Amino acid sequence: MSTPVHDPLDGPGSRADDPLARERSHLAHSRSALRAMREDVEALDIRDVTANWVNAEVLARQIDERIKALADLSDTPLFFGRLDYLHAPGADRAEGAEGERFYIGRRHVHDADGDPMVIDWRAPVSQPFYRASKKDPLDVGLRRRFGYTGGDLTAYEDEHLSDPQETATTSKLLQQEIERPRVGPMRDIVATIQPEQDEIVRSGLGGTVCVQGGPGTGKTAVGLHRVAYLLYAHRERLARTGTLVIGPNRSFLHYIEQVLPALGELTVQQATVDDLVAHVEVRGTDEAAAAVVKGDARMAQVLRRALYAHVSMPTEPVVVVRGSRRWRVPAYELEELVRELLERDIRYGAAREALPQRIAHAVLVQMERSGEAPDDRVQDAVARNGAVKAAVKEVWPAVDPAKLVLRLLTDADFLAGHAEGILDEDEQKTILWAKPVRSVKAARWSAADAVLIDETADLIQRTHSLGHVVLDEAQDLSPMQYRAVGRRCTTGSATVLGDLAQGTTPWATRSWDQALAHLGKQEGHIEELTAGFRVPTDVIAYASRLLPHIAPGLTPVASVRENPGFFEVRTAAGTGEIVAACEELLRNEGSTGLIAADARVPALAEALTAAGITYLAPGEETTRETRLTLVPASLAKGLEYDYVVLDEPRAVVDGEPDERTGLRRLYVALTRAVSGLVVAHSAPLPAQLA
Repeated sequence: MSTPVHDPLDGPGSRADDPLARERSHLAHSRSALRAMREDVEALDIRDVTANWVNAEVLARQIDERIKALADLSDTPLFFGRLDYLHAPGADRAEGAEGERFYIGRRHVHDADGDPMVIDWRAPVSQPFYRASKKDPLDVGLRRRFGYTGGDLTAYEDEHLSDPQETATTSKLLQQEIERPRVGPMRDIVATIQPEQDEIVRSGLGGTVCVQGGPGTGKTAVGLHRVAYLLYAHRERLARTGTLVIGPNRSFLHYIEQVLPALGELTVQQATVDDLVAHVEVRGTDEAAAAVVKGDARMAQVLRRALYAHVSMPTEPVVVVRGSRRWRVPAYELEELVRELLERDIRYGAAREALPQRIAHAVLVQMERSGEAPDDRVQDAVARNGAVKAAVKEVWPAVDPAKLVLRLLTDADFLAGHAEGILDEDEQKTILWAKPVRSVKAARWSAADAVLIDETADLIQRTHSLGHVVLDEAQDLSPMQYRAVGRRCTTGSATVLGDLAQGTTPWATRSWDQALAHLGKQEGHIEELTAGFRVPTDVIAYASRLLPHIAPGLTPVASVRENPGFFEVRTAAGTGEIVAACEELLRNEGSTGLIAADARVPALAEALTAAGITYLAPGEETTRETRLTLVPASLAKGLEYDYVVLDEPRAVVDGEPDERTGLRRLYVALTRAVSGLVVAHSAPLPAQLA
């Protein structure tokens, strides 16, 4: 492999035989072609092709989305690689033609004749860019990577994969792209996807994939690129069924929200688990012990019992009067109908809607026996008869999910009756509210309560299922939260992303097999990413000292970065020295994060303000002028900064309800740096870091 080649002259085309000049010329023509594609869409006139205003609105929205997808982002390279194939297509050959080359980029671009100028990275012909190697070149003669400064193409680097004389070496441009300073939101990794990541990205829509990945292994990026790939490969199907990315909090979602639009995908929804279950306003919090019980999968059984306890067996017949005739359905026959519906195990609400029709059918049978010929309209009329409606209300009453959960949490006898044999007495006492509540609106619901209400709502009426769901930072979900997510993809598939070592809730996932079972995706397969591309060698080695204490048996991340990074542990007597450390790191290019125990954030904020240093909150976008973010440790998960100052590790550990959770929170905080980390402390460091 050659080292990166830089153009010695200023402008493109300044030397006829200069490869870099030719590549720059192709970039310029590709940008012009993309602009023409966008202008063609903008010029579409739909006035004569729409049947009505509804069609016009739908088509106009689709055109608007297409225009946005064809945007040329000036600081984002239109293509980042090139493949030169050796042979023409054949039974055992790659999808290339002899002498033909393909430029690989973020989206497809074609010229006025429809010939491709840039091939979408998701297309089959692009796959060897990520998978080809000296050992298995996949019919690729040359793989070229491009280096950019801003939006300008400034370098290229070649690999002659089929040349036995050339030895395989590490790509300098690949390393530079991985280590490029981070300012602003998360960016895509489309130019740096590794073979083991590409295998996950391109796995089929039908299967659920769970990715265990330590800090810096790219699991979040892999999950987002998998969505982009699935939308490319199964666009029509997913356009009907929908896709969703679920993150741990709003800061995280804001951080990742630009990745998919940069790849031309604008239709993917983003939400937190709390957003999914927002049936009530969450104004309260649970003690850890109560949250653990409420999040336990056994609560689903308690809720089911409590719900179906509302169904009672009829004791009186139903008498339907139609004109001068009276039709009587005896109680024993009504009981048979109710038991049949219970045995079918369909949703509570669906069974309640079916019962009037079943009763009406029984009446129609009697009518036919008497010589009448009733049709469907008669059956519907009987189902709406007052006597039938009254019987259904008595036997199978409507149930409000929030009211049911409220009664369980406030009525000790009601809870005991339905939790018997499932929750012990101590567990029941743990989740009971101390004070009675007058109404659903007056209740101070917690996040765990909202999940219980969502479970109950699904028992009554089936939750809408999407085609694909990506669940990130999944290790922090409770079993009941997994069930809430699983309800959103019962007929679809999921990509589950997480790191067991970063579980920082009392109910954190213990194994991915259990998580997949709660999600309802037992057939899902588990992949592990262990190559670290983000965290420097010295930093991840230091953080990995905690692994035996927080996740025994988990494979430590092995950094593949050649730059060991800047790492220092120093004593800091007060907030002034923490501020000085931030000022020191801000002299470097890129972003800086100051991570501290939540309780210490106000004092550090005051010290930064006194020093005249502007700073951001997590999720706010860094700029060239403001590159420091003050991050409470509880919100650090999933974020990354070029440089990090970690304030008082002992305080981070002590800020959690137990030491194991505290050490996991510390592990998260230690692994947010891309280029350098300063650990600053005055209190003794946790013994596990020795």
